[in-house]
Amino acid sequence: MTTLFLARHGQTEWHAENRYAGVSDIALDAEGRRQAEDLGRWAAGAAIEALWASPLGRARATAAPAASALGLPLKVDAGLTEVDFGSAEGRVLAELPAEQVAAFRADPVAHPFPGAEDPVRAAARGASALRHIADVHAGGRVLVVAHNTLLRLTLCELLGIPLSRYRRTFPQVRNCAVTELRLDGDGAALLGYNLPTG
Repeated sequence: MTTLFLARHGQTEWHAENRYAGVSDIALDAEGRRQAEDLGRWAAGAAIEALWASPLGRARATAAPAASALGLPLKVDAGLTEVDFGSAEGRVLAELPAEQVAAFRADPVAHPFPGAEDPVRAAARGASALRHIADVHAGGRVLVVAHNTLLRLTLCELLGIPLSRYRRTFPQVRNCAVTELRLDGDGAALLGYNLPTG
């Protein structure tokens, strides 16, 4: 059984404004850097044995203080990249056509934004990435830094929750909060969600 501690990256300017960042490589803001330092201090006392992150800069920058505190290399997996939001990238909901927003809110999997990544495929790649990490570090304790929507979709995929409910079941992964997940073969157990680190 492998224990994964899933953390969303620290805050960016776009996130403070509620803009969809998706695959846009937006840097951490001052608050995000402070959150990353808190995560690093938490990791130093959590017996973490390995550290993985999304390739996007905001995730790698968030993981850097933990890597430094633990003396561990930061490994990157492209499967942890945030969902591409297509036409919503860099925008807030108020800037999008009302009918698109209504359809997305009703069922974000059946009605993703135009040009967006298929949420079903995103959930599958996220679950595959976490299962790979769990296999590589079987029986270990691993910190994984990724993204809000990717993590919510992936949790639903692993826990057998309908993907269309990801926004209602997991309304938000807070910046640099930790979600504790245990993976054992095909089984998954959620032990903690949005646990504070600061």
